[in-house]
Amino acid sequence: MAGCGRVRRAAAAAVLGGAALLGAGCGGSKPATAAQPSAPTTAASASAPTTSALASATATQAPAAPASGLATGSKRRALAARYLAIARTGNRGLDHSLDPLEDRDKSRLGPARADLRYATGVEHTFDRRLLQIPFPPATEQVARTLYRVNQARASLTNAASHSATVGQLHVYERRLDDANEPVEAAVRTIRRQLGLPPPPSS
Repeated sequence: MAGCGRVRRAAAAAVLGGAALLGAGCGGSKPATAAQPSAPTTAASASAPTTSALASATATQAPAAPASGLATGSKRRALAARYLAIARTGNRGLDHSLDPLEDRDKSRLGPARADLRYATGVEHTFDRRLLQIPFPPATEQVARTLYRVNQARASLTNAASHSATVGQLHVYERRLDDANEPVEAAVRTIRRQLGLPPPPSS
């Protein structure tokens, strides 16, 4: 299932801030060029958010940090540690679910769908834990933006997991790739506000 490589890198971006869960229903670590996909015709695709819907829902994707309302000193370090803890846990879960997509499951529809369902659960868990961190107002705003865009992307990943054919998995690649952008932007902002270095590029 060539062309699915962006899945794992995308997922990492969402959580720790490196790639972004792209998913695309397949899975490796190399970006793939997919033919311009058309919307899937399955029932799952009918309920999946469109790229335009994602853009509309995330118009304020990564607000700039105001001069006030940010944590400093030991409080900021503690918040950064909590954020990194859930990010690393999320990345381990994504590695577990998405690594097989670039190897043994890349052309096996059933296992690939199961991998994507697991990845969706990891994303939801990260988002839930993110909202439990008591960020100060400015960072709280960014965290809620990250929650919204990551949930939207997780919905696409879940829809991809219901694909009826391997070909339909590819249809989601471009849509998931587009959905990564607001996630990555929010991750970069929250890391900056927490005094963390920019996420590694891949």
